[in-house]
Amino acid sequence: MKLFTHNMLSSKSLEGVKVGYPLRIVAKDIQISQSEFNKEFVKNIIAKLNWKVFVNAAIQIGYGKDLSEELIKNYENDEEYLKKVHHLLMEVEIIDGELICPETHRVFPISDGVPNLL
Repeated sequence: MKLFTHNMLSSKSLEGVKVGYPLRIVAKDIQISQSEFNKEFVKNIIAKLNWKVFVNAAIQIGYGKDLSEELIKNYENDEEYLKKVHHLLMEVEIIDGELICPETHRVFPISDGVPNLL
């Protein structure tokens, strides 16, 4: 599961859950792969992210130290910053772990990179 995916997941569909977002991550196995950097793609994705949730997720898995809690001004023109974000969004993948509902504390497994929220 990539952090981009995590940013969109919620357990709101569960009975008794009002928000269910963001899910806490417990990563047991993380894989890093290479992905071609596409500046325009990363700029467009950043605009769709809940930035604070993204940064917190990166910190939870031990990869968020290079990101600021607030999105930096003029990020669109900072290629090094965009490359750091690209790395976290596209190259870091949680292979095995858990997602935890913030309201019910129900645990959902991540197996072979796929979260199971059923």
